[in-house]
Amino acid sequence: MKKSVMVLAVLVGLGSTAFAAEDGAALYKKCSVCHGMQGEKAALGKSKIIKDMSSAEIITALKGYKDGSYGGVSKGLMKGQVASLNDAQITAIAAHISK
Repeated sequence: MKKSVMVLAVLVGLGSTAFAAEDGAALYKKCSVCHGMQGEKAALGKSKIIKDMSSAEIITALKGYKDGSYGGVSKGLMKGQVASLNDAQITAIAAHISK
């Protein structure tokens, strides 16, 4: 019984690390260079002001940039920026921006 409890405790500990919430603020830092610290800038003078977008709109845009189905003049640039992001990271960034 003790062994089962110990194994369960280890698995729960591993699971909580694997499912730890992504830090949207930390992930957003590379975005802030073009979009501003609060998402207040039109990136390269061409993009939407992202602080005015809803979380759902941001998620749609980032996933669309990632799969190539979204974007205008900055589509190619943004595809490279979001290529390494997973769904949890995209959601965390969207939550951070749309506060």
